[in-house]
Amino acid sequence: MTERVVLAYSGGLDTSVGIGWIAEATGAEVIAVAVDVGQGGEDLEVIRQRALDCGAVEAYVADARDEFAAEYCMPALRANGMYLDRYPLVSALSRPVIVKHLVRAARQFGATTVAHGCTGKGNDQVRFEVGITSLAPDLKCLAPVRDLALTRDKAIEFAERKKLPIATTKHNPFSIDQNVWGRAVETGFLEDIWNEPTKDVYTYTDDPTFPPVADEVVITFDQGVPVALDGAPVTPLQAIQEMNRRAGAQGVGRIDIVEDRLVGIKSREVYEAPGAIALIAAHQELENVTVEREQARFKRQVEQRWTELVYDGQWFSPLKKSLDTFIDDTQRYVSGEVRMVLHGGRATVTGRRSETSLYDFNLATYDSGDTFDQSAARGFIEIYGLSSKLAAARDVKFGNAEDLGSQGGIGA
Repeated sequence: MTERVVLAYSGGLDTSVGIGWIAEATGAEVIAVAVDVGQGGEDLEVIRQRALDCGAVEAYVADARDEFAAEYCMPALRANGMYLDRYPLVSALSRPVIVKHLVRAARQFGATTVAHGCTGKGNDQVRFEVGITSLAPDLKCLAPVRDLALTRDKAIEFAERKKLPIATTKHNPFSIDQNVWGRAVETGFLEDIWNEPTKDVYTYTDDPTFPPVADEVVITFDQGVPVALDGAPVTPLQAIQEMNRRAGAQGVGRIDIVEDRLVGIKSREVYEAPGAIALIAAHQELENVTVEREQARFKRQVEQRWTELVYDGQWFSPLKKSLDTFIDDTQRYVSGEVRMVLHGGRATVTGRRSETSLYDFNLATYDSGDTFDQSAARGFIEIYGLSSKLAAARDVKFGNAEDLGSQGGIGA
């Protein structure tokens, strides 16, 4: 029986050539798998037909936009997932949903190997292969660019020789990956980290230097998930799409960062994530109102570890699943409304309200009607500072007191 290989297929030059390249190098039949995670571009049926025309024996296409938004973007939102406190995991989030469909196709069509178009120096090779073996330990992985020497010049030559139905002359100076959660741009002149991004780098966002009139939006959350915008019900996908449009028009969500890749190198990346950045800012502020202090403090530690795991390709790992359980529990009362103004590259929270709020006006106010018992503060401070007071007294006794210096202050 002929071996079968499932190939993650984008419809572009490299993966189109990869179909025939893999077949010639391994003798296997190739099944192309295209997954729509909101990247835009060509229709799935057009991509499916191109895969068949390029030699695939089967072509599996999936519209996974709602699945991606609800099952991957929303957990990232509830976790406030921001790698290095700035990058909302745009590419990292899409890999596990693509992996799930690759494995599903491998099972459906009896394939023994899953192939992807990643190079040997990026994060995505790890995300794909660790994800695949986490779901299906028996499957083998193959990377034609890395393992079968499929360079770009060879890809162009192969496509022209085989007369494949794919353009070979256009070469974008950037490497671009995009989905509904955001857009990632790298390589080209951006590799010189002193170079400023030019206007043609950006697609999801307009120039924030000359913004239109400020846009005010009210986002309604239910247990950490946006369910309405300005009172109109939305699905997770619709919430992201609409916030991409509105925040993008104001230039919100442009990120230029040198980040630490999993493979050990530093890489300059430019991201656009208008909807993600605005939604995370709103969600964080609603958590400030509804999540108890100690729980919130610990959640920030969990968020960082959760984000690192997802960035490092460990979406299906036992630890990530355990952290999911904690994060889910923290979202029980994260319901309410956040008012936000989008303008000039900023998403600024201007109001928040929630029936599950821990904010008590009568405790917080300094006006009449204050219910906070200020007389209790003296005893609290005595007990709270007792251990430090005892340690300081010991330091004085043994000559190790804090040096206050000999310089005189004002009026000395």
